[in-house]
Amino acid sequence: MSQPMEYAPPSSAVGEDGEVKGFDFNEKSIRRAFIRKVYSILMCQLLITMGFIALFLFHEPTKVWVHRNGWLFWVALVVMFVCLISMACCTNVRRKVPMNFIFLTIFTLAESFLLGIVTSVYDVSAVMMAVGITAGVCLALTLFAFQTKWDFTMMGGALVCATMILLIFGIIAIFLPTNNILNLVYAALGALLFSLYLVYDTQLMMGGKHKYSISPEEYIFAALNLYLDIVNIFLYILMIIGITKN
Repeated sequence: MSQPMEYAPPSSAVGEDGEVKGFDFNEKSIRRAFIRKVYSILMCQLLITMGFIALFLFHEPTKVWVHRNGWLFWVALVVMFVCLISMACCTNVRRKVPMNFIFLTIFTLAESFLLGIVTSVYDVSAVMMAVGITAGVCLALTLFAFQTKWDFTMMGGALVCATMILLIFGIIAIFLPTNNILNLVYAALGALLFSLYLVYDTQLMMGGKHKYSISPEEYIFAALNLYLDIVNIFLYILMIIGITKN
């Protein structure tokens, strides 16, 4: 859930008169290096997450211990939100090395821990199926985002509105009687929404001919957005599988 960000040239590229000197931030080589960096960080995040999920699924003592200490869930949740808000709202936190990597690592560990707890209540087969479907969907959407001529970067406002509607829908559903059809519709809409977010964030990262793009200095922010998109797609797909299996 990101918004297009304005580019500010680095101080080393600005002359005394305030003009940019011999530095093109839209140069293809810089954008390609930025994309490689983002996906390298993203792969590390996903590997950590998969490690936590595997630990909670296949190591019974760990699963039992965490379920007996419910306070760990709330601690991880607070840590995750603090890191997320800090990186989203504070430019220095997400741009300054090594602070940005420290915050991103702590966020990823907390999020992975929470995902491990969530997945531990599902069957192993359901989780593995959700992982496979998520991988296929995300790969297809990423290839689509790179190849399509449609510009999804102009959809930021519409996606935010859709997120608010989904949030209100979820809150209302809490107070309604348990209904598998209602839950299935909610999960399907959530998966669809974050699939659009994945295409949107991918094209923001690509730059080029798209109307909006994210600055190559924001590699942590770009990786964070893609990671959250993938995690949410996985959770909604897992919810759909869990409902259909019941």
